[in-house]
Amino acid sequence: MSGTEGFLTVAAALAWLVLALGRGRFWMAGPVLRSAGNGPSRWPAVCAVVPARNEADILPSTLPALLRQDYPGDLRVVLVDDESDDGTAGIAEGISSSVKSGRPFRVLRPGTREPGWTGKLWALEQGLRSYSAEYFLFTDADILHPPSSVRDLVALSEERGLDLASAMARLRCASFWERLLIPAFVFFFKKLYPFDWANDPRSRAAAAAGGAVLARMSALEKMGGLRTIRSEIIDDCALAKAVKRSGGNIWIGLSRDVRSLRAYPALGGVWNMVARTAFAQLGHSSLALAGTAAGMLLLYGWAPALFFAGIAGGDPVRTALGAGLWTAVSLLYSPMVRFYGLSPLRALSLPFAACLYCGMTFHSAWLYWTGSGGLWKGRAQDFS
Repeated sequence: MSGTEGFLTVAAALAWLVLALGRGRFWMAGPVLRSAGNGPSRWPAVCAVVPARNEADILPSTLPALLRQDYPGDLRVVLVDDESDDGTAGIAEGISSSVKSGRPFRVLRPGTREPGWTGKLWALEQGLRSYSAEYFLFTDADILHPPSSVRDLVALSEERGLDLASAMARLRCASFWERLLIPAFVFFFKKLYPFDWANDPRSRAAAAAGGAVLARMSALEKMGGLRTIRSEIIDDCALAKAVKRSGGNIWIGLSRDVRSLRAYPALGGVWNMVARTAFAQLGHSSLALAGTAAGMLLLYGWAPALFFAGIAGGDPVRTALGAGLWTAVSLLYSPMVRFYGLSPLRALSLPFAACLYCGMTFHSAWLYWTGSGGLWKGRAQDFS
């Protein structure tokens, strides 16, 4: 083994040691949103806002569950049609008529967006303007809520005095590519935004998962409203940062029961999802892109490279060191793999998933440079 190989091995091992012990236990599959129990003595009014762009296919599977929430207080649901051309608004109105939940429901068709707003944030802004409520639930059209979803989030917020509570939906994990990439996606997200840090009022870290975000209206007003983040591509985390920066308390956790029905049967689905925002996460910095690639190669690529080099060259030292480091990384990843109901052996696939995510990040940069960044259902919103 050469000196360079020894240096890289020690560097990778030390980096993982620092991450494992000093980055908010990001590798744990928690915290998890729990059942509300008895809940508060008074249930505040909630308005659920669903921004929807060309979601006619998925709404019949998700909207009824939101309308049938067992929330004891006043709950209104607003679906904002974000310039759809597939009949989303009509489908939503038909679902509401057939469900007959008794919950007030309204479809908004806002006019032309004001300059500087992303489509989703403009849609959420219209929902905010439509009703007066103590809390607003921002939830995506692909999210299937269990009956207790709103109740659980409100109870948590009332109990802990939260200004923003976010449940990261359990993503679909059925196809080959989903099983390879989805647990890794959540693992990487938690490494970027350690939930323990985000939930600590003493920390400046903040994060939210846009599929299910409950925000207190007074906190939204205190941060200056959604207008202050109107151009953000990663809008959920931008919202959490703005709320926390203005003095609010936030919480983010995983959920076993709040689920996304968005399917990614092929590699392209996950690839496009990540490429839409990855370069924005890096601040559109080429230097950060290069540093991220180098870091990913060291953290995730070096161990299997050393292992296979040892096997090919008949070198037991390389083989043992590579296997040991690869195993250690897999052990850190295994809680998330198990959370998604997969065999712990699948944790060994993390280096291969990481390589694909590197490719997605470079593609994200290319899209930004060529004027197609932030592409969502035919609309680019992030470009130089």
